Formats: sequence, structure tokens, C-alpha cells
Amino acid sequence: MILACIGVYTAAALITSRQHRTWPLHRYLSWTAGVLCVMLSVTGPLARSSHLSFQSHMLVHLLLGMLAPILIAYAKPVTLLLRTLPVTSARKLSRLLRSKVVHAFVHPWLAAIWNIGGMWLLYTTDLFHLMHQYRLLYAVFHFHLFAAGYLFTISILYIDLTSRRHSFRNRAVTLIIAAAGHSILSKAIYAYPPAGVPREAAEQGGMLMYYGGGAVELVLMFALCAQWFRSASPSPRSKKVLPRSGIT
Repeated sequence: MILACIGVYTAAALITSRQHRTWPLHRYLSWTAGVLCVMLSVTGPLARSSHLSFQSHMLVHLLLGMLAPILIAYAKPVTLLLRTLPVTSARKLSRLLRSKVVHAFVHPWLAAIWNIGGMWLLYTTDLFHLMHQYRLLYAVFHFHLFAAGYLFTISILYIDLTSRRHSFRNRAVTLIIAAAGHSILSKAIYAYPPAGVPREAAEQGGMLMYYGGGAVELVLMFALCAQWFRSASPSPRSKKVLPRSGIT
């Protein structure tokens, strides 16, 4: 599965580089690292350990919900997909990405609520305990964890193509409030363990969430500030809004 995901991405990038600008090496590396983070979170020893160890679960939380979304966002999969598709299909996808539904999902405030709100719902209710009893619920949670993290990342950092740009101030305020919500939740887990989690394990998991999550959030803040700084002297090449006709 890992080789398939990496292979498809690599093949698409190499093929489209013959007709478009050469696909940068760092995007190959970013995609590979992101896919590896996802795979480590859902299969293998760490994934199995997360059923028994809250610390392992929290490491999965950081890898799948925070680190993997940033790495995959920097790989620019939407741009690559539009480069790969035939012109007609690319234009249809471009129109879809400009729809009101997509706008709602990638609005910074709504993306933050879906991302941080989902974590609060999981760790402050019986949902965490139930998740480990029902496979379907477990799978849904992990999908939500990655999807919410990815949408939040691209709503804050306009790395890939986007159809609407919100102000830097709006995104900065959203990021600060979301980071505060994540930090408060980690402290709540430390003080009030989720159902079925021993206190010592909750304390260690809460600390991992606080410091590990804080490190990833600092990366987001640094990247947003760097974009803000570069926007002081924008160039035509820096604009990444979806064109009306899609990518041809």
C-alpha cells in the first residue's frame, strides 16, 4: 500500500513534468514522508500498541492528525492531480473546487471547529472508550483525524491551489485560537483522564499532546508568518488561486 501510494504520485509527477514545469524534489520527499506517517498510524506495531497504550494513541494523534497533513499539503496533491487529468476533467474538478460546499469545508474557522471540536468531543465524552470497542467507529475517527487536520492545514497555509483567499489576519487569529484550544485540551486530559485511561497514562499522553502538538503548531505559525512576509512584495508566480479554466 505504501509503495502504491508513493509509486502513483511519483509516476504522475514524472509524466506531467514532460509537459509542465519540473516537479520539485522536495515535493516527492514530502509526499513520501506524509504517506509513511499515515501508514505508521494505521498499520504496524504503533497502530496495534495504540489500542493498549494511551501514549501510543497520542503519538498516532500527532502523526496522523498534525504532522502527516502538513507533509502531504506541501506535496501539493491537488496541483498534481489537475496537471495529470485531461483538460476537460481538470476543468470540471476546478469548478467543483470553487463550489460553495468546498468553500465551507476550507473556511479557516469552520475547519478549526471541525478539527479541534472533534478532539474535544472524543476525549471529553465516552466516545474514546467506545472507539476501541467498535472497528467502524475506530476507522471513522482515524479518517476524521487526518481529514480534519489536512483541511485545517490548507485553510491556514495556502500551499496548494485554492479558489478563495482569506486574509492573513483572519487565518492568524484562527490558528492562535485553535492552538489555544488544543493546548487547553491537553491540560484537561492531564487533569481529567478520558474514560478507561489510567491517570499516569493520561498525564504522559497529555504532556506528549501538549509539547508535540505545540511544536507542530509552531511550524504552522512560522510558515504562515513567512507567507505574510513574502506577500509584502507579491509576484505573479506567487498567486495560487484556481483559474477559471482550470489547469491545462
